[in-house]
Amino acid sequence: MAETSETTTQEKLTPQELAEVIAEFEKYRERLENDTLDAAKRAKLMKSAVMKQLEPELAKIDATIEALRTQHDALVSGQ
Repeated sequence: MAETSETTTQEKLTPQELAEVIAEFEKYRERLENDTLDAAKRAKLMKSAVMKQLEPELAKIDATIEALRTQHDALVSGQ
């Protein structure tokens, strides 16, 4: 995860490319949460216990998305 955000900040991306990266992270986050909750349901685990374990990873993804949005906004306003 850190590798991806480091790579994106070091490369010169266009606003379009950055928007695509943000969209992919958002899809990944949604898929991770949904797939994990589906697996937990099949395993008959409590949703609250699963979310407690999943929250740190979701927080990292959210932070990355926010950083990318900030970078995107800076690129767009700088043009």
